[in-house]
Amino acid sequence: MENQEPLSSLDRKILRELQKNARLSNAELAERVGMSASACWNHTRRLEEGGYITGYVALVDQRKLGLPDTVLIEVTLNAHEEDTLARFGEELAALPEVLEAHLVSGEYDYLIKVAVDGTAGYERFLREKLYRISGIRHSRSLFALRCMKYTPSVQA
Repeated sequence: MENQEPLSSLDRKILRELQKNARLSNAELAERVGMSASACWNHTRRLEEGGYITGYVALVDQRKLGLPDTVLIEVTLNAHEEDTLARFGEELAALPEVLEAHLVSGEYDYLIKVAVDGTAGYERFLREKLYRISGIRHSRSLFALRCMKYTPSVQA
């Protein structure tokens, strides 16, 4: 579907239903969007092949795993060469506490979202993991007090 016609209203319905529940069978999905099972299957496959659907996941409650707190960390690096940015990004991606990491514009170079167990868990994360990645000049942390909205992907 990449570089082709825009998404149809049926494609958008399929995406919305799968965003609500990716475990729907094709028959259930087809019924919800008002299509035959074979037409629905074809649309869904085209959405996957076109890159509109990039995967299916189980969303896990981080609190149930003992990581109830979310911290946003702004990081500035000492250098900005491509290899430095790539190495830092790779090392961040290897840390299981890191939920998201973004190279950003502005005063800081990275915005990182991590799941931790309170201030003690955050201190351990900083000392034992983040600050062991070379090249960090400065960081600033913000504890999230409450999540006002969470959406794992943009709404179709």
